[in-house]
Amino acid sequence: MVSANHILMILHGAIGDVVRALPLLTRLRAGYPGARITWAVEPIAAPLLAGHPALDDCVVFDRPRGLPAFMEFLGRIRRLRADVALDLQRHLKSGVVSRVSGAPLRFGFHRRNAKEGNWLFNNRHLPPLDPFGLKLQQYLVFADVLGVAAAPVQFGLVPNEEERSRVQQMLEGRGGPLAAIFVGSTWPSRFWFADRNAEVVRGLRARGFEPVLLGGVGERAFAEEIARLAGVPVLNLAGKTNLRDLIALFDRSAVAVGPDSGPMHIAAAMGCRVISLWGATSPARSAPWGSEDLVIQGEAECSPCYKRHCPIGRVCMQNITPASVLAKVDVTTSAHEGSKI
Repeated sequence: MVSANHILMILHGAIGDVVRALPLLTRLRAGYPGARITWAVEPIAAPLLAGHPALDDCVVFDRPRGLPAFMEFLGRIRRLRADVALDLQRHLKSGVVSRVSGAPLRFGFHRRNAKEGNWLFNNRHLPPLDPFGLKLQQYLVFADVLGVAAAPVQFGLVPNEEERSRVQQMLEGRGGPLAAIFVGSTWPSRFWFADRNAEVVRGLRARGFEPVLLGGVGERAFAEEIARLAGVPVLNLAGKTNLRDLIALFDRSAVAVGPDSGPMHIAAAMGCRVISLWGATSPARSAPWGSEDLVIQGEAECSPCYKRHCPIGRVCMQNITPASVLAKVDVTTSAHEGSKI
């Protein structure tokens, strides 16, 4: 096994990416119980790492402040004096961070899997990987290359008592098992439709679930439309939760439904059964861990297109029906009866 006293993980990226790298973190901690492990991250995903038992500290790049913040960030990275850097981001910026760290061993993706010349900044590289393989498994290859023993996938996300209490207040007076519906995504092309979400809300309510709508501030109006169209009681928490709240909410949920997004991966990390809806992107690369059997792929000739904005009305997502979603609900709840229910 490669010797290491201070390991720097570099992954500034999206919420879903950071969640999927957590199993690498927990495996590194098992392999290097005495090493210091630091994660370089951006503010949007930093709350996911707060208090994580396998992590010693974070270095946060305050991206909205631009170049001055990046230079300060690089100074902090250099002062860490890490001896092993793991560049999980595979872009130019993360390559620069890896090189500036001064770590004698800087591991990155093979040039076939990297972008923007990223591979030039690292001096150790993973073998070529299937570009459409699961990201979570790709991240774990870093542990393989370091020689860390294989281990079951564990995310290590645990809500604290304050977070549990806050969520309990949000859910006050609500009975029945929770069914979380995360309504949005960073790409408009991934959204499902308000009337179809509303039909699923009605179906969940008829099955004895307590439907809860989740989303960011920008999705509040969309969630309000879903609640109005549903015509049945539904708790709308869109725009009212933070990432730590989501950890506690998904920890209490029996099932979750929604499109490819960061919350989808948080739900999976908390052991929640996730019915995921796909069109513009591919589940082959990003299916929620442990719920691969609950994927619903919207069929279209152009899918997956990986376009942020769809010019033809999201035909792929139109081909996903509420009936197909509710059928998955029935399958998973009967197979896991008694779990969180």
